[in-house]
Order: sequence, then structure tokens, then C-alpha cells
Amino acid sequence: MALSLGWHIILACFGVAFPAIIFAMHVIGLRRGNEHALVLAQRWAKVSAVLFAIGAVSGTVLSFEMGLLWPGLMGTFGDVLGLPFAFEGLAFFLEAIFLGIYLYGWGRMPAKQHLLMIVPMAITGVIGTYCVIAVNAWMNVPVGFKVVDGEVTDIEPWAVMFNPAAFWQFLHMWLAAYMVAGFAIAAVYAVGMLRGRRDERHRLGFRVAMAFASVSAVLQPFVGHLLGGRLAQWQPAKLAAFELATETEQPAPLRLGGILIDGEVRYALDIPYLGSLIARNSFNKPVVGLDEFPADTHPPVNITHLSFQLMVGLGTLLALVAVVYWFAQWRGRDLAEWPWFLRFMATGGVLAIVAMEAGWIATEVGRQPWIVQDVMRTPEAAGDNPGLWWLLGATTVVYTAMTIGAIVVLRSMARRWRAGETDLPSPYAPDPLGSEDPAATGGEVR
Repeated sequence: MALSLGWHIILACFGVAFPAIIFAMHVIGLRRGNEHALVLAQRWAKVSAVLFAIGAVSGTVLSFEMGLLWPGLMGTFGDVLGLPFAFEGLAFFLEAIFLGIYLYGWGRMPAKQHLLMIVPMAITGVIGTYCVIAVNAWMNVPVGFKVVDGEVTDIEPWAVMFNPAAFWQFLHMWLAAYMVAGFAIAAVYAVGMLRGRRDERHRLGFRVAMAFASVSAVLQPFVGHLLGGRLAQWQPAKLAAFELATETEQPAPLRLGGILIDGEVRYALDIPYLGSLIARNSFNKPVVGLDEFPADTHPPVNITHLSFQLMVGLGTLLALVAVVYWFAQWRGRDLAEWPWFLRFMATGGVLAIVAMEAGWIATEVGRQPWIVQDVMRTPEAAGDNPGLWWLLGATTVVYTAMTIGAIVVLRSMARRWRAGETDLPSPYAPDPLGSEDPAATGGEVR
């Protein structure tokens, strides 16, 4: 499940963020008559379609794995989780429909109507993501049911859908999606400019992607702080693992680095008071330590703590880079002219992905040993099928093949675009209506 989710979540980020980024580029093209923006909007939509198709496969695998790997969870709480999963499936199909309309609408629809086809894509992408995050948030803060004589009763589907942790956890993931998509797209154009392709199209693609990445990167630490502050109430043991707090401390220091060896914290740098400030919004409130909880309810401390710190460290680095970039722009200096900055930005997409993956590791491992906090332990939910190792092997092969396929297809598309082809053939597309160059019509019917 870790392999499947860790792989699929990268594609999910593009499903959430790419429609809005494409919309912004398309608006620039129409409002300013910028042919480069229209070309980029069409090309990005085709890239989005490739990623969407691959994401559909990995998402289907995840659906099967929920039943195969976690029969205890789904058998017990399937009725509780039904509503958000149903809405997620509906949102997925609606997003696919409007993506198809937008792709094949170039030159066949009035420009404004064609542009508006992106809006449902963006909305359904957000709804689908919220529904999935609502399920995970419910696992952290379970509500909307009662357990009577071992049976789940009095189910309140809307309470599950809008559980207390859902909004903040979704907002954190939503910004992470824009960071991943924005920095990844900017990285593509940074590599292109390092190779000498410094035309207006590359500069525009870099600037627009960087704008989305920067806003999300700067906002993310504040949203993360608001979410983290609620852990003292919802999941205090997870907070203790995040902070590497083996004992309750008042005031608590901010502990940078460090690992737990034989019950002792080693190799850590403590900054007095900041732990209480960050975790509790106070210079003197305590951070509850792991010693307050039974030993068999402690999460794996080292991986939880280090993953959390990796997420925070990389997120802070990317936010600082974004601030420096736009400050330099304001002062009339374009850092995209500097090779050292482009070299760093070429790694920005990877850094954003690593930060997101580290955040999810911290979230999921930090909840252990519970799959549903304080209600069901992970071993109670997991299946015991000796054939699961074969499933893991098959899943690894499938994801490896899809990764290679995505790289081959996207590189082929980029190579043909650089060779001057204005449009690539699409499967099951309507018959072409003359030239498909979006700059020639701005999306108007010919």
C-alpha cells in the first residue's frame, strides 16, 4: 500500500493543480493575444491527459488493494466510508469528461466556452481529492459512528465527510499538490533554458509555473503550523514523535535532527522555547512526551521524527527560494538568467516530491499502531494472505512499466514539439477541422 500510494500521489498532485495552471495560461493567451501562452495551454493539456490516464490505472489498483490488503478495515467500516469514496469516483469521471471536451475543443468551440471547460476539471479535481483526504483525516480523528456489542451503528455519513481534521489536512495537501506540480513544471523549463532554449515560450512556462509554486510554498508553512497545532488534541503521541519528546517538557525546545537510541535522544540540536511556540503557540506550554502513553501505543519514533523534519526542512527551503526569486524580480533582476539558479530549479520538482512523500510518511507512520486512531489497530485491519508477496511483485512491475512508459511518451511528445509539429495525433479524436494550431484561432470555431 505504501508503494501504491507513494507512486499514485504524485500523479494526483497534477490532477489537482494542473487544470488551474492550464487555465491561467489559457487566460493569458486570450486576454493578451499571446500565441505562446495558447500553445503552452494546449500542450500542457495533452501532458495532463497522459498523466490522467496513467493515474486512472494506479487509482484502480488502489481500489482493489483497499479490499485485498485491509479486509478488517473495509469489512468493519465500509458503510462509514462509503459516501466520500462514492463522491470521489463521481468526481473522477466528471474530470475525465471535461478533460476530453477541453482537449478536443480546440478550434471547435467558441473561445470563452472552450476556456470554461477547464473550470469543472479544476473543481472536480479538488472535490475528489477532498473526499480521499476526508477518509484519511477520519482515520486520524474518527467520528460519525458508534460501536455497540462489536457492531458499527448510528452511522452519520456527513459527519465522516466533514470530520474535524478534514479541512486542515486537505488544505495542507492541496498546497502540496501545487508545490509539486508548479516546481516540477518549472524544473522542465529550467532544464530547457540550461540547454540554451531561452525563447519566450520557455520563459513564460517557467514564470507561470513558478508563480503557482511560490504562492503555495509560502502559504504552506502557515497551514502546516495550524494543522500541527491541533495534534496536541487529536494525536498527542504523534506530536511527541514529531518533536522527539521522550518526556513532557515545559517549556519544550525545538529539537533539530537527532535520533532515539535505547530510549535516549542523541545527536540533536535543541533550541529553547521554540518547541512550545511551534507546537502550542506559547513560549511556556508543555509538549506531552511519549512517557505519558503506554509503550505499545508509541509510533516508530525515529522514522516519524526524521520524515517530519525532512518535510519541514525542504518545504522551508523551497519557500525561501520562492521569496528570493520574486524579490529579485521586483528589484529588476531575473534569476532565470543565472545558471546556478536554473541548476537548483532543475531539482525543484524532485525536492517538492520528496517533501510531500516525507510528510505522508510522517502522517501515516506517526498514527501507528492505529489504522483508526484509538479504535482499530493496524494488525486487526490487515489481511493474512500468503499470495500478497506475489501481488507486491506484480504491482512493482506494473508501476515500473508505467513509469518507463510515461517517460518515453512525454519525451517523445517534447521531442516532436521541438521539431516543429504543431499538433500530435490523439486517439479517438474527432476529425480535424483544418489547422489545429491554437494560436491561429484562439480556440474559436472555424
